[in-house]
Amino acid sequence: MTNQNRPRFTGRSLVLLREDAVAEGVQMLRESTATRSVDSIVTFETLGVAVIDVPPEELSANVGSINGNPILAVEPERYFYPIVNLEDTATKAELDESQYTWGLQATGVLNSCATGAGIKVAILDTGLDLKHPDFQGRTIVTKSFVPGEDIQDVLGHGTHCAGTACGGLQPTISPRYGVAYDAEIYVGKVLGNQGFGDGAWILEGMEWALASGCHIISMSLGSATEPGERYSEFYENVAKRILDRGTLVIAAAGNESERSRGIIKPVASPANCPSIMAVAALDSKLQVADFSCGGTDAEGGQVDIAAPGVDVYSSVPMPQKYDRYSGTSMATPHVAGIAALHAQTTGLRGRELWSVLTQNSLGLDLSSQDVGIGLAQAPVK
Repeated sequence: MTNQNRPRFTGRSLVLLREDAVAEGVQMLRESTATRSVDSIVTFETLGVAVIDVPPEELSANVGSINGNPILAVEPERYFYPIVNLEDTATKAELDESQYTWGLQATGVLNSCATGAGIKVAILDTGLDLKHPDFQGRTIVTKSFVPGEDIQDVLGHGTHCAGTACGGLQPTISPRYGVAYDAEIYVGKVLGNQGFGDGAWILEGMEWALASGCHIISMSLGSATEPGERYSEFYENVAKRILDRGTLVIAAAGNESERSRGIIKPVASPANCPSIMAVAALDSKLQVADFSCGGTDAEGGQVDIAAPGVDVYSSVPMPQKYDRYSGTSMATPHVAGIAALHAQTTGLRGRELWSVLTQNSLGLDLSSQDVGIGLAQAPVK
């Protein structure tokens, strides 16, 4: 389920507003589109952004460029997709997983005394199966941002990611698969039952997570980029604003590569933004997954860190209960859970938490373009 050959843009515009002039920016948008029928302008005041049903080329021409303009940038709204390979044929886990998944073993989670207690982790994805027995009794806050759909996870992707990041210490059936088993779980449904989400849903979920005081936002979603394509200034500025408020955004690097054929595709959006931690996928031999995207572009678009992402066992909706998926989607919640452990033990947030994650990673004999600083590691304490 990569996002190649799928629609990239919705036809609407994303608008970045000056943080101190959101109301003025919205008023300018209304005035610039007064001659055409615009149903509504969706505004996210906390983030300082808006979404409007006008093509970006038309909107850019209307708002122009003036001194003190409250509108900083306009760009096309993207579609986003879950980043998972359900039919992966790469190396299967060779470690003994009778008690613990290979991902927990490889990242040192089992040697850590940290639990994630007191840390809020937001999983922005396809929702969650609230009837899953392994999530009973947990502190879980949910909200759907997909019009007409409740939080229930139909696709399984969100439940799998939530399980990896924050699954319980003692699941109903072994092995244990969750990293931060005491963390508070915030699940925002931003990808619908049809397997995609638009930028407005993603932004609404990000704003909700920030307003809810989440320390970490995990996004196993993305939109494919082309070689040489620059990262989004819009999402970069949004991520900077979120980091400034002490929340770390972690996202999947993308699954578009076919390394066995010599094809390495660039990191997907929004993970390619410098202020979003981009996560690559490793197999159980700690080699780069065949599908994992790489830092191929000189400006931005780098991989920051790597984590287990092949043949990953975790929770899925009932009645199946558990399954194995592969993808940078599976690597991302490993890092999110580990970030929660570091946040608990250090008290650090935002950029400082990012630094702790990179400083404590395990160096690998692989290119930094493929795995960034290395394999994410849990705190020893």
